Amino acid sequence: MQIAAVETLRLEAYPNLVWVIVEDADGLRGTGETFFGAEAVEAVVHETIAPKLIGRDGFDRDALRRALLPTVGFQAPGAEVRAASAVDIALWDLAGRRLEMPVWQLLGGRSRKAIRAYNTCAGYTYVRKATGQHSSNWGVGGAGGPYEDLEAFLTDAGALAESLMAEGVTAMKIWPFDRYAEASGGMSITPDQLAEGLEPFRKIRAAVGDAMQVMLEMHSLWSLPAAVEIARAAGEFGVYWVEDPIPMNGFSSLADLRARVPMRVTASETLAGRAQFRALMEARAVDVVMLDIGWCGGLTEAKAIASMAEAWHLPVAPHDCTGPLVWAASCHLSLNAPNALMQECVRALYTGWYRDVAEGLPVVEAGQVRPGDGPGLGTRLRDGVFDRSDAVRRRSG
Repeated sequence: MQIAAVETLRLEAYPNLVWVIVEDADGLRGTGETFFGAEAVEAVVHETIAPKLIGRDGFDRDALRRALLPTVGFQAPGAEVRAASAVDIALWDLAGRRLEMPVWQLLGGRSRKAIRAYNTCAGYTYVRKATGQHSSNWGVGGAGGPYEDLEAFLTDAGALAESLMAEGVTAMKIWPFDRYAEASGGMSITPDQLAEGLEPFRKIRAAVGDAMQVMLEMHSLWSLPAAVEIARAAGEFGVYWVEDPIPMNGFSSLADLRARVPMRVTASETLAGRAQFRALMEARAVDVVMLDIGWCGGLTEAKAIASMAEAWHLPVAPHDCTGPLVWAASCHLSLNAPNALMQECVRALYTGWYRDVAEGLPVVEAGQVRPGDGPGLGTRLRDGVFDRSDAVRRRSG
């Protein structure tokens, strides 16, 4: 499976996304994806990765992983690591298509036929602009359909919980405290802000009792004292986990927080590489290991991290609130990994713009999700996406 060419595709309508297409000498193509810094990733792919990739055997994924990951900067999911992640996903997709096998089979087979889904309560245009994770980029106020779930958790979280449960979904993730972190730089929260931020949890419990598991996302925005204060207050409502409560640059601080709060601690989509995750586990800082396949180094790295977590008797929960191909890759890993706990899904995205750009999406039914049928990822970009007027394409080889 000799690699003959590497192509990138960006769409101006989705400026955070970049797709990487790896083509073999027979013209068969595999596709990967990553999110944030799309133009920078595109540059890394063509200037740094493509020269090392073209002419190599695409089945040599482990050797290629070592060749493509940077020797400098491999401490966080910067542009170099995101580019390598997208290429790695594309190589798995290509191998599956070449062998006419789904990726979950290449990973070692299924541990289950479907996995429990939880809904991250974003809306249709959540973080659509290339301005990062900020309340001004949440897309609140422009109803795009029935699943404006971010606006719903801010205004009527009880009705939102009932809507999810009607579809068989019994776990949901919300982030009602982010706006207060933006106001104080994450240093402190006032009693009024704390009470207002807890209101969605109160409404969920009033509407559905304990039938819904609720996760608190904190986006690494808080100081340690403020994060502990918020988590302890949220503990009254039986929060299932608190996710990325502080910046992920001090695992001893995270371990300290874990010892002081009444719920599970989950981290972290913001880490890259098995070495960082090893340090996270050695610090005994988490109860659930979360990774993002588009940011941690790709499926090859994600599989290694999941196996390492299994040795630490820890579950993994792949992250995705970005794009359709990383979501598909995450579902394949969740089917394979014996210690996969549940899979993140965003119904506003997989019923919304994901369908505009991709086909063969993972199937969500009765609160369970499984990858789409077909070889490789099963999910692929629609043919017309490459010919859109806002498409930016670049090819090496």
